[in-house]
Amino acid sequence: MEKDQNVRVVPAAAIPGGEVAIECEGYDTSNLHECRAMFGGRAAHLVGVSPSRVLAIVPQELEGGETEVVLESADGRRSNPARVVVGRNLAEDLHIVANPAFDPDDGSLYVTRSGSRGQRVPVSIFRVEEGGELLSLNGEVANPTGIAFDSLGQMFVTSRLDGTVYRFTPFHEVVPFARNLGVATGIAFDRVGRMYVGDRTGNIHRVNGVGEADV
Repeated sequence: MEKDQNVRVVPAAAIPGGEVAIECEGYDTSNLHECRAMFGGRAAHLVGVSPSRVLAIVPQELEGGETEVVLESADGRRSNPARVVVGRNLAEDLHIVANPAFDPDDGSLYVTRSGSRGQRVPVSIFRVEEGGELLSLNGEVANPTGIAFDSLGQMFVTSRLDGTVYRFTPFHEVVPFARNLGVATGIAFDRVGRMYVGDRTGNIHRVNGVGEADV
């Protein structure tokens, strides 16, 4: 590896314990014991090393945020620093089957503790505040799975137990919106506001504004 060589981390964002590739050119692998990938000054576990690519595990000890990555090789040679954004742990002890979703109004993140099929838990939906605080929201929806917001900022949640899409009112009350959608999982809206709900049996249901569905 030439002195002051530029390197690139792929992907540009990762979580502690995740694997990334550090792309390089002419990296000196003649002495593998001296090959190191440093993340914020911490040595990463190397999965694979070649002159053009290094596979590394992001160190668990990192706290999150933008982190400097440097390759080191024999004779103390170091690459120019690259950057990777390391994810920060916001919440634990959840059971997220499908996607969480961000509230478009205030940026809060909504997540689920879905549980096994048929299981009812005291609180099944949580809100993660911008600062990372976890707030209990609701436990009425059994096996909540997908979460999505429409263009008006209304939150909808699927239940894979009863095949229903529930709408949350501004007061966090739960109202059934569409029923008989099989094992309802993923949910999304298109550009004109049409709702689509995925069914684990292989169907995608299109739901209109009054909760009527077709396949």
